[in-house]
Amino acid sequence: MKIKRDTKSGTLMLSQAEYINKVLSKFNMQDAKPVSTPLGVHFRLPKDQTPKTEEERAHMVKMSYASAIGSLMYAMVCTRPDIARAVGAVSMYMNNPSKVHWEAFKWILRYLQGTTNKELCFKGGDTILTGYVDIDLAGNVDIIRSTTRYVYTLGGTAVSWVSQLQKIVALSATEAEYVAVTEASKEMV
Repeated sequence: MKIKRDTKSGTLMLSQAEYINKVLSKFNMQDAKPVSTPLGVHFRLPKDQTPKTEEERAHMVKMSYASAIGSLMYAMVCTRPDIARAVGAVSMYMNNPSKVHWEAFKWILRYLQGTTNKELCFKGGDTILTGYVDIDLAGNVDIIRSTTRYVYTLGGTAVSWVSQLQKIVALSATEAEYVAVTEASKEMV
């Protein structure tokens, strides 16, 4: 992780461009055509798209899917809240990924290819903590659970973020929102 401090402007920049470039090279995606979103809307990732034959499973074992997703998770946790939802979506299939899941992983890499130089920029003076919460009601088609997403910013820069499945099956949008706000409040405290 690169940390750059500019005392004149009073900023602190966190970047993982070097790490992201290594990941892109590891998966031969350094020359990939960049895309503008972390995960394309055309990706539907239900579990019934998992490999059906032993040949398909063996092929996916060679792909080191779990290691690939771990590479994304490290970037996401350290400096890239923008890929949290996409990484959460592809990480649900680490036990039995398919070609579609691999293509979704490569899409995320293409997004990172075009946004390698994104940084978290902290500015001195502005210390207002702000939180945002959202849900994706029953967004997981396999288990009908909602996804909680929240981000806290300090001076306009993300300092804490989450995108995770809720532990319960919410019976309404209101219930799912209450669950999300509760989880976000725990993080704030």
